[in-house]
Amino acid sequence: MNRIRFLAGLALAAACAAAPLAAVEAQAPAGATTPKTVGRPQAPRVVPSMIVLNAKGAKLQDKKLVLEGVSPNAIIFADRPVRSAGHALTAHLLEEWSDKAPDSFARTPPNATVSVLIKDKAAVVDAVMVLKSPKLEGDRLTFDVDVLEGDLAGGDGAASVFMDIINLPVARRTGHRGAWYHSSSN
Repeated sequence: MNRIRFLAGLALAAACAAAPLAAVEAQAPAGATTPKTVGRPQAPRVVPSMIVLNAKGAKLQDKKLVLEGVSPNAIIFADRPVRSAGHALTAHLLEEWSDKAPDSFARTPPNATVSVLIKDKAAVVDAVMVLKSPKLEGDRLTFDVDVLEGDLAGGDGAASVFMDIINLPVARRTGHRGAWYHSSSN
């Protein structure tokens, strides 16, 4: 008898906890994401953010950056005081290079640091470059690049691309299509 009461109480608690969530989902417009809040809720605002793309490897070839085995999602984050983080599909992120918007990366391409591991030496090689005209084919992502400094020669391991970007999550298209987690400003 106690076990049945316990299970009934558990079911009631689960139903009560789910009711407010269903109400929040019903109020959200179609296609909108509701950020998960950690700490005190804040009004949404534009914050400088960065993007990280990860891949199994990266090579520079004839003014092109070739990422092999690129992750299907990109990490997007802002550090203190905002402490905002999230992720977006890589395919959605690449839409930022569309020339249809005045703030697109096609008009003002982002800088990035590309860092590639050297397996045998437990070291890295890196290069700073401007990323232009991305092309995604399966899990291979190619950018036209202007290398500003560095080289990826000898890099034969996993790669990360650290992109400077501003005005996420609100002002850019990707900010509306990703998942976001916000913290208090303390």
